[in-house]
Amino acid sequence: MSNRMKFNDQLTVGPQPSQAELKSLPDDGFRSVINFRTAGEDEQPLSPEEEGTVVQGTGLKYLHVPVSMDGMDEKKVDQFREQYQSLPKPVFAHCKSGKRAGAMMMMHTAVEQGISGEQALEKAKEMGFECDKPELEQFVKQYVDNRTQAATS
Repeated sequence: MSNRMKFNDQLTVGPQPSQAELKSLPDDGFRSVINFRTAGEDEQPLSPEEEGTVVQGTGLKYLHVPVSMDGMDEKKVDQFREQYQSLPKPVFAHCKSGKRAGAMMMMHTAVEQGISGEQALEKAKEMGFECDKPELEQFVKQYVDNRTQAATS
């Protein structure tokens, strides 16, 4: 699968995998899959439910966190972060292109590391994440700053 981006030993983000790629994830060492796509999106080879069946059929854990660019809010990110903690690692996280998945995972990682929103965006750029949506960049920065400041005060 091309365009995979390895955050660390626990986490890799990428675009929508094919059914064959989903079935090969255990061979690549993954133990969980997170799907950030909403049902009914364009170019979705499997519905989130069908994907869950395929993933679980390989013995991996499956988490579906439907996130749209318009529907991303702090509560949803918090809920996802709680669920992420209990997943067996390493995790493969995806959406259609990898941008939403990358944003969600960057927010989680940045808060865990205690870095600022600005540092998180810089790190994302260094890793090759191109965020072409200013509102998403602003959301990531604000979320990380709010959670990082709350943790340090």
